[in-house]
Amino acid sequence: MNKISKICCVAGVMLFTVQLTKAQGLKEANPSLDGFSPERLHRIDSLFNSYTKDHKIAGVCAIVARHGHIDYWHASGYADIEHNKMLQRTDMFRIASQTKAITCAAILILYQEGKLLLDDPISKYIPEFKNPTVLKSFNAKDSTYTTEPAKREVTIHDLLTHTSGISYRAIGTTEAKAIYAKAGIPVGFETRHIKLADEIKKLGKLPLVQQPGTGYTYGLNMDVLGYIIEVVSHQSLNDFFRERIFKPLGMNDTYFYVPAEKQSRLSKVFMQNSKGETVENKTSDTTGEVNVNYPLTKNGTYFSGGAGLTSTAYDYALFLQMMQNGGILNGKRILSPEIIRLMRVNQIGDIGMWYTSNKIGFSFEVVTEKGAAEAPWHVGTNIGGGYWGSSYWLDPVSDVVVVIWTQGGGSAYGDCFNKFRAMVYGAMND
Repeated sequence: MNKISKICCVAGVMLFTVQLTKAQGLKEANPSLDGFSPERLHRIDSLFNSYTKDHKIAGVCAIVARHGHIDYWHASGYADIEHNKMLQRTDMFRIASQTKAITCAAILILYQEGKLLLDDPISKYIPEFKNPTVLKSFNAKDSTYTTEPAKREVTIHDLLTHTSGISYRAIGTTEAKAIYAKAGIPVGFETRHIKLADEIKKLGKLPLVQQPGTGYTYGLNMDVLGYIIEVVSHQSLNDFFRERIFKPLGMNDTYFYVPAEKQSRLSKVFMQNSKGETVENKTSDTTGEVNVNYPLTKNGTYFSGGAGLTSTAYDYALFLQMMQNGGILNGKRILSPEIIRLMRVNQIGDIGMWYTSNKIGFSFEVVTEKGAAEAPWHVGTNIGGGYWGSSYWLDPVSDVVVVIWTQGGGSAYGDCFNKFRAMVYGAMND
């Protein structure tokens, strides 16, 4: 073997070793070996403590992983202020819209198996969505409205990118909130023993708020996708997630409804009262609005693909690391690299998003050149978050997977997140 062949052989073995290590899962490692300054990285402890010591934020948990290793994992503050219970690294959080990325991954599992196509009209699977209509006028006094025919049917791609014209009940357009409430459409935080199939079929008979494919409207799209998964797989969404994603990845603490033996690990939800004090949020609306008790429901039946999951920071980091690895973790391939690529790139072309200069892939927000000029992450970084004050990102250039979670971070969360992000990149030596 000549010298060049030996070098290539060694390089190949090293590359295989790196890929194999990344595929094995997430273990805690020495930050300096992954290009971090341990001293600068652990300054984040003080940042979090500065928010939790006086309850600006009740509790925060974060993981920073690089090159397939956990280099930072810390919890600060309280899981329960009233009972002086400190937040632990393995405590459970309601992840709300972070459920969406998992639902998109599940749809793409079916896509790569040839069981559906992304440009399929969703009426192929849910006949109630046949011949959709679009809202034309709305009377706020009694929530009556007129419609016009949609120019085309809603597709699976529309759902994956929030361009279907389906809105939300609790946080959607003014018109949609009223129309959906009148029809009894749930938001996804459910304690009632209702079925996804029944509610999605009702949604299919309601008007869209825009022509399909013409704009970005954040809505119940992933809940519809969840039901499509049930129709195509002949399984409940709960069972499909468990068998095809959670078990292979070792996500042993991720559920729609938390088992009784693990409920003590579920953090309370917090809010700021009229005095600006951080107090427990005990909202328990049972009509389909926001309800903090949904993960505790015994034998729950509503599997919301857009908002329903509860998880730990570690479990969700496993899912994100699988994405970062091109679809493989723990020696288990969930998706192919090219299918993963579809999730992570701009899928809406020139369509704008009202709240950001970034674009959207399949669930993931995609950082543009302008977005990369506004923060230290790179073009192509994927971002997401949840209703209760949680965020994550995957940076393909710096090769980091980051999770930062609270349960009702309130007005202080944005400030804490921005400082945390700067400190993560500020701790890098390469």
